[in-house]
Amino acid sequence: MSVENVAALNLREELTRALVEVATGSNEDRGEVGIIQTSEGSNGVPISFKDLVSDLTNSNKQGIKAFAIKAKTMIQNMEHMVKTAKGHESVYWYLAAHGVPKSLHCLSLILAEEYAVNAVARSRIPRPQYVYRLTDPSFHHVVLLTDNVLAASVVISSAIKTSINPEKLVFHVVTDKKSYTSMHAWFAVNKIDSAVIEVKGLHQYDWSHEVNVGVKEMLEIHHQIRNHGYKKLKEEGLEYMEENYHKLNVLNPSCISLLNHLRVYLPELFPDLNKVVFLDDDVVVQRDLSSLWDMDLYQKVVGAVDSWCGQDCCPGRKYKDYFDFTHPIISSNLDQDRRGWLYGMNVFDLQRWRKTNITAVYHHWLKL
Repeated sequence: MSVENVAALNLREELTRALVEVATGSNEDRGEVGIIQTSEGSNGVPISFKDLVSDLTNSNKQGIKAFAIKAKTMIQNMEHMVKTAKGHESVYWYLAAHGVPKSLHCLSLILAEEYAVNAVARSRIPRPQYVYRLTDPSFHHVVLLTDNVLAASVVISSAIKTSINPEKLVFHVVTDKKSYTSMHAWFAVNKIDSAVIEVKGLHQYDWSHEVNVGVKEMLEIHHQIRNHGYKKLKEEGLEYMEENYHKLNVLNPSCISLLNHLRVYLPELFPDLNKVVFLDDDVVVQRDLSSLWDMDLYQKVVGAVDSWCGQDCCPGRKYKDYFDFTHPIISSNLDQDRRGWLYGMNVFDLQRWRKTNITAVYHHWLKL
């Protein structure tokens, strides 16, 4: 074996020993070669392979162990940068998916102006001859809680288009005060003759003092939950956000939106109705829903779509993603691997609901 081959073999063995030593050693070894950690990163550690080669070339005396430590630290830094970049990507995707486009803001402003200057946009909906249907239990009542004009339009249009008896449908669109004028203008100008549509703002409801207190308390708790989740998200950073995507829900404005949480007060919102179908504003109806009003709920209050479709189905929907199982009452009463029911489409028996204390129980668990 030539001298050059022996030297190369010895160098390879020495480098292997150094790499194994660094891999199994502590971070204190870094101090031996003068590598200092700063708040800006690893001072003295190359940030790319090109820099590493340049550092080795320009160094008068570079030990094998020093090289191994620098290489390991450089790779660790690069892995951290990649994970953080993926975390940022997850955040940007989430914000893009849940944010409100500028064009939709403009549409709301245009419709609000239309409501102010156009008498047709302010006309009463539904027309007087159809008002009785709003409280007639023989019709099929659909409830939407939303401030998104286009989304509400898609849900209603798709439900009517796929319905066998669209004249039986009565849509109750509940929105907030700031969106009321634009929502009303849209459905007043774009009238649908085959079904009845009601648009009502939260400011138009005359609730009891008890309900007002309960709603205020509920919102305060949800604000606290959101603030706690946001603080925890900032503390954990973005490095592992790709695996914990559901934690980004704290960035969603709907988590503290009154409309998003008012479904627990449906019996108070519609005191004259017995059964309603609740549709979320991200739903596109693809088949006739008439059978839902005839469905036997077996003395239950709510009928929901089965959320089980496999072990990895519906990520972020398990009880452990919603509740703090370090609390003894929660851990002793709930199974952390159970999945929450999907609320995109539900059937509510309001008559049965009024005979229970479900709303009070909800508040009790919310406080925990």
